[in-house]
Amino acid sequence: MQLGLVTVVVAAYDPAIAFFVEALGFELVEDSPATTTHGGRPKRWVVVRPPGAQTGILLAEADGEQQQAVIGAQMGGRVGFFLNVDDFDAQYQRMAGAGVRFLEEPRSEAYGRVVVFADIAGNKWDLLGPA
Repeated sequence: MQLGLVTVVVAAYDPAIAFFVEALGFELVEDSPATTTHGGRPKRWVVVRPPGAQTGILLAEADGEQQQAVIGAQMGGRVGFFLNVDDFDAQYQRMAGAGVRFLEEPRSEAYGRVVVFADIAGNKWDLLGPA
């Protein structure tokens, strides 16, 4: 077994793709037209993932009030996503230079270096590197 995809609900496809690809350095794996939403509007099947990763993120444009209400709050305000990197300092500097919004200063914990950042939707992530 393997976990194939997780979904992140976003306000719009293109800015989300730009954030994950340009700011985080993910790969755009797929961007294809998909079956229309319940309201008849077209949608897309958009998948991004870190280079070399197997698990991807399905970027899902919010459709309707219920989905719009969870943008940025999918984990109830907790950190819900964890991005592990080999070179913490280099990745932190690259992401900061790309405009990623960090919510604190990097710190050292027993398990390694960590800093919390927000994605384009406002969901919290940990950037994690070795001690």
